[in-house]
Amino acid sequence: MARFLFSVLLLFAAGLLFLNTAEPQTGEKWPGITTRVHVRGLTSPTHITHAGDGSNRLFVTEQRGRIMIVKSTTVAKTPFLDITGKVSCCGERGLLSIAFPPGYRDKRYFYINYTNKSGDTVIARYQLSADPDRADSGSEEILLTIKQPYANHNGGQLAFGPDGYLYIGMGDGGSRGDPHNNGQNPAALLGKILRIDVESGASPYAVPKNNPYMNKRGYRPEIWALGLRNPWRFSFDRKTGDLYIADVGQELYEEIDFQPASSRGGENYGWNIMEGNHCYRPAPCDRSGLTAPVAEYDHSQGCSVTGGMVYRGPKFPQLQGIYFYADYCSGRIWGLRRSRAAWQTNLLSDTDHAISTFGEDEAGNLYFADHRSGTVYAIDASSS
Repeated sequence: MARFLFSVLLLFAAGLLFLNTAEPQTGEKWPGITTRVHVRGLTSPTHITHAGDGSNRLFVTEQRGRIMIVKSTTVAKTPFLDITGKVSCCGERGLLSIAFPPGYRDKRYFYINYTNKSGDTVIARYQLSADPDRADSGSEEILLTIKQPYANHNGGQLAFGPDGYLYIGMGDGGSRGDPHNNGQNPAALLGKILRIDVESGASPYAVPKNNPYMNKRGYRPEIWALGLRNPWRFSFDRKTGDLYIADVGQELYEEIDFQPASSRGGENYGWNIMEGNHCYRPAPCDRSGLTAPVAEYDHSQGCSVTGGMVYRGPKFPQLQGIYFYADYCSGRIWGLRRSRAAWQTNLLSDTDHAISTFGEDEAGNLYFADHRSGTVYAIDASSS
């Protein structure tokens, strides 16, 4: 979502969007997919998730500051939460994600990531009201505020990992080329994936003792991984625990980074030394100690990667294990999978949607949102 509608128009005007339909190198056939409207009527959706409480509801964050509930194929008339008065919008600012902790049904609180009126990132906890479809808007507890030097590259993703800790995606703070070197600065929270403990009762949060830089001089202990430009969307494979990070590129390349479930953290994904698999500055550059992406594409195919999820739903066995991701500007949807030691990616659908986010329901069915139209689509396997 790092570049919005104006970027789409510029790219199409320049004739830069071309189709890449290469089959996987092994010759193994990729499944076809179809997309269908699940629900309409949302406004600038930024995130889709579920509460894990058995209710089968979807929760969709809207950029200006509302969280809407989707029951079946209907958007509830009353917002679950409305904090439009606290949120700066729009561009890359706004209400950017929501995360429900394990055991939410009994805990009755949740977490959100938004940019406040000063443009800074806020991680906050909210309580549920007596009505399960309404949060208590007056219950905000701010856990973390991170100053943003510019209006773009805010990251915005919150997600609980299999370990029960809260992971936070932070962009490099914006402008062009990471002028403050936040991606490689161990004393900055910007340009990182953070991991904090918000469930232990410590105020405002605790840092897990096994975080990779917990006792390393000069490093913020909250850092889990570094060298990221704008990890707008990341997700954990609900079956394996592996972490997929889609990092929005600068001028030429978009990338997908991967962290296996066995990782102890500390990966450096390269920004602003690298953009994708390529030296950004200086050229040539020193790649030692850097973790390369498992997939990339250039700006002939889009301009802003939207990370998705690994399909683990019950309906379509042919989609099992495929990680879905897309481009906000071109609307293309790709699949990514690993065969032995090799990663393979393939174009699965060429849409006209401004895909801002993916999400899954409690069963593992997969969805994505069109930021422009406010429509949520479901992804199915095609019958052919």
